[in-house]
Amino acid sequence: MMRLKPSSKKLPDFVNSVTKTVKKPVRLFFQDEARFGKICQVRKVWLPKGERSVVEAQHIRQYLYAYSTMEPKTGESVSLILPYADTACMTLFLQELSERYPADEIVLVLDGAGWHRSGGLVVPANIRLVCLPPYSPQLNPVEQLWKGIRTRFFGNAYFETLDAVEAHLVKTLRWVEANTAWVKSFAYFPYIQHAI
Repeated sequence: MMRLKPSSKKLPDFVNSVTKTVKKPVRLFFQDEARFGKICQVRKVWLPKGERSVVEAQHIRQYLYAYSTMEPKTGESVSLILPYADTACMTLFLQELSERYPADEIVLVLDGAGWHRSGGLVVPANIRLVCLPPYSPQLNPVEQLWKGIRTRFFGNAYFETLDAVEAHLVKTLRWVEANTAWVKSFAYFPYIQHAI
């Protein structure tokens, strides 16, 4: 796995080298996972003067993990909801991504989580992994996508069960996959523009 340096221009060089060596389309995707659960995310709301909002809240620590990837150029995204953030689940996600784009070579940029670098991770033949520099979530546009999803779809939301969280997350991620322009709005960082 190739690791990017914070101030380098290695990503465009890497994408260009892959483009020259394979005889099929090359797509640049960014990947991350996020935890969603029953803990409420209380947000500010606008109300008429003198009124006060009431938001139900709970602090129950039950979670699901959403794995998602986005292509900045097109705004296309692929998401899966899985029970854990580990090597086995990451392998399932990579398999799903590979099956969605079987005719393409995928350059997948991700962070340095342990399950991304594990020896047990099975990477499909049409995916090449590129690891971001340590401690640099600001370089991954999927981090901004998570922020947008939490703000737009999960602010002040109360869920009785983990199944309710999952149902809401499924509906949200389907909306995200269908709205490529919204996804693109999070993704066009200057260093990414140079790599495309």
